[in-house]
Amino acid sequence: MMDTIALLKKLTESEALSGCENQLKNVLTDILSAYGDVYTDQMSNIFCTFGSGKHFLLDAHMDEIGLVVTSVTDEGFLKFSPSGGIDRRFLPSSEVTVLAKEKLRGVICAVPPHLRSDKDKKVNDFSELAIDLGMNRDETETLVSPGDRVVFTHGFDRLCGNFVTSNCLDDRCGAAAHILALDRLKKLPVKITLMLSAQEEVGTRGAKAGAFGIDADEAICVDVSFGYSPQCKKDDCGELSKGAMIGFSPVLDKTISNELVKCAEKNGIPYQREIMSGKTGTNADVISISKSGIRCGLISVPLRYMHTPSEVIDVKDVEAVADLIAAYIAERAGVCNA
Repeated sequence: MMDTIALLKKLTESEALSGCENQLKNVLTDILSAYGDVYTDQMSNIFCTFGSGKHFLLDAHMDEIGLVVTSVTDEGFLKFSPSGGIDRRFLPSSEVTVLAKEKLRGVICAVPPHLRSDKDKKVNDFSELAIDLGMNRDETETLVSPGDRVVFTHGFDRLCGNFVTSNCLDDRCGAAAHILALDRLKKLPVKITLMLSAQEEVGTRGAKAGAFGIDADEAICVDVSFGYSPQCKKDDCGELSKGAMIGFSPVLDKTISNELVKCAEKNGIPYQREIMSGKTGTNADVISISKSGIRCGLISVPLRYMHTPSEVIDVKDVEAVADLIAAYIAERAGVCNA
């Protein structure tokens, strides 16, 4: 099995803003070609399929949130709009990379605390923010055009113990969990289609199109969910280092959710329940109603500081998710081939 930290580092090094996932697709193609037939579709989803028998669709999204350049000011600053669910609170002083004619490093402008009035203490609207590239207007317009995409500058760092941080662990850690399970899944008498989907952050568009072309018996989606930190209510969050979060929701198949719990308990895999009263906010919402419907389960990795440049996870939780995927499908393979 691949080293989890090395895999996460590899997956987080590539930019994959929604609709611009090609760089990461190339990395994933190299990894997945060792396991099965790899192909893509018109939405830039990437698929890996192998085996025969009962058909399981596995999904995680590969795209990340970011920004879109809208204009250049007279002084050479870039104005922008969000691409995906951006939290405006953390934008000032964030380091970004503009994917223009060449990659350009920049910083989102911030007012020094010494100059801030009471009015300045509110959260800025996007229209009030800009990116500083350190260039004048002529220099900027030579390299940057409206419509160019902007990502939070990529990095990957280890914290203490098994904790790591990066700007795009949502949902590269989900992709990593599936990849970590593949060696074990290849030994089973089942058909596996892994879909690493595009454009989840702008409306689950990739999964909606990709799942339509897959005739699967069941689907397991992996995404991230809220990990507890001191500013959060414990009832709203899972906990890091406590294992996989198994989803329960009206849009998920309750039998699959219950079987995931039984499987985790049987195999000593750490888990926690995630209870949702409606939609899950993940690709499971659209995969479950693809065509005439696909029975769908959801497993999540608890993650702190979602949709910020410094998301944090425990790699042991990723490994717990991988273990649960492999163990659950092995159980189902035993049932359907009994």
